[in-house]
Amino acid sequence: MGIPVKLQVFEGPLDLLLHLIEKNKVNIYDIPIVEITDQYMEYISGLPGESLDVMSEFLVMAATLLDIKSRMLLPPEVTEEGEEIDPREELVQKLLEYKMYKYMSYELRERQEGAALHLYREASMPEEVLAYREPVDVEKLLDGLTLGKLHALFREILRRQEDRVDPVRSRFGSVRKEEVDLTETMRLVEQYITQKKRCTFREIVRLHRGKMYTIVTFLTLLELMKEGKVEAEQTDTFSDIRISFTGKEDAEELSMLDYD
Repeated sequence: MGIPVKLQVFEGPLDLLLHLIEKNKVNIYDIPIVEITDQYMEYISGLPGESLDVMSEFLVMAATLLDIKSRMLLPPEVTEEGEEIDPREELVQKLLEYKMYKYMSYELRERQEGAALHLYREASMPEEVLAYREPVDVEKLLDGLTLGKLHALFREILRRQEDRVDPVRSRFGSVRKEEVDLTETMRLVEQYITQKKRCTFREIVRLHRGKMYTIVTFLTLLELMKEGKVEAEQTDTFSDIRISFTGKEDAEELSMLDYD
């Protein structure tokens, strides 16, 4: 079933304005607003008042035309750049858009009418013909092929395979969770510093392996400094952090572990 395309003579106020402009053969960019407004008002005065929806659209456009007509009689408005503002500019843009869509609808209607004159039949190609594939001539296919071209083709294939590999994610290994007892680690670090009196942060880190142990050790050192039990000193950037015990010794803790 075809899609009906219907365009009445004056389907709306823009259609009527476009008809009046073409009838008077005037430039759409320089509309004689007084003459067109008079003809427009004359036309809508003869419209039947049965459909309020239709009449309201035409009356809104009539008010717009009268507003433009009155602004044309006043001194022209000027922009900040000193250019005059044409009161007809917005109306002209609407008319140009309407005209474009109107002629597009004509083109669609012509295509619809032309398509109705074409008849198509189903494909009747034999299965043997559809299944036929032209045989491959190996000599013709390999004509001009050299070892250098094969090598270049091979390198191109390898390059494409390398481009598919994510240079970052492909190197990711398995992630393993480091089991670190926070309380026990803090106790051992504190006891080591208490027993040694003076040591470096590097010495404490080497007691166990793992990033989590290093992090917990550093946090323990900060906590001990906050409590006033130790002091830390670093003379230069990236040099060893020297730790000194300043608190009171706990005999019970000193006897628990021996790191020597």
